[in-house]
Amino acid sequence: MQSYLECIPCFVRQALEAARLVSGNEQACEQVVRRVLALAAEMDLDQSPPAMGGRIHRVIRQVTGKDDPYKEIKQKFNALALRLYPDLKRLIAGSVKPLETAVRLAIAGNIIDFGVSSSLSTTEVEEVIDDSLTADWDTSQIENFAAAVKEASRILYLCDNAGEIVFDRLLVEQLPCEKITCVVKGAPVINDATMEDAEITGLTEVVEVTENGSDNPGTILETCSEGFRRRFDEADLIIAKGQGNYETLSDVDRNVFFILKAKCPVIARHL
Repeated sequence: MQSYLECIPCFVRQALEAARLVSGNEQACEQVVRRVLALAAEMDLDQSPPAMGGRIHRVIRQVTGKDDPYKEIKQKFNALALRLYPDLKRLIAGSVKPLETAVRLAIAGNIIDFGVSSSLSTTEVEEVIDDSLTADWDTSQIENFAAAVKEASRILYLCDNAGEIVFDRLLVEQLPCEKITCVVKGAPVINDATMEDAEITGLTEVVEVTENGSDNPGTILETCSEGFRRRFDEADLIIAKGQGNYETLSDVDRNVFFILKAKCPVIARHL
């Protein structure tokens, strides 16, 4: 998926919010914004938004000296999701359609995305969960998803954000774990999940987890490790979470099921 003009103000907003998250120094924040504006002036709109996102967050790390600006936010939402986990697991176990319930929860978990908004409350997360469980959706795609999972022999599950990764665990536990490898980022970027988050949230206890070798949002294949690209090529089913993975993989000719909440008008139009 290409970038659009509407993406540019979003990049600048995201850069300023991230800079202020880790630095009370207005000069540092101004430096981040000016450098991002310079990048935006030269950006290639044919590239996906996460390509620019990766450049932005490298600038933020360089200027602020913080390797993981969202670390505290990730810890907070991992803890929140883990508190919700027992009740949500019981909800799935008592559901007439446990896989559908798990998919709905996985979609709800995608609200924990600080690339889109830097403010999210516990109440908002709980409201999104309730809305997702009761929404009147066409469930035929879930039936297609179940059939694809059954037929596949190697499944790659591309995780998105910390906190959200607990909701991914709930879905993975409804799938044949022996066929699945979950994938996290190779280094911190925004609030995307890393191996540390997979370990903290117990995902590594239920399924194999590997890193993609990249510090970009989404999955920009040419920036990922050779080992990850080999797994990607060998998988006969890809489950891709979140907007970033949709933005980077929607044009890839593979058997991909995208699980996400559209959180901006550009994505909503593109779906």
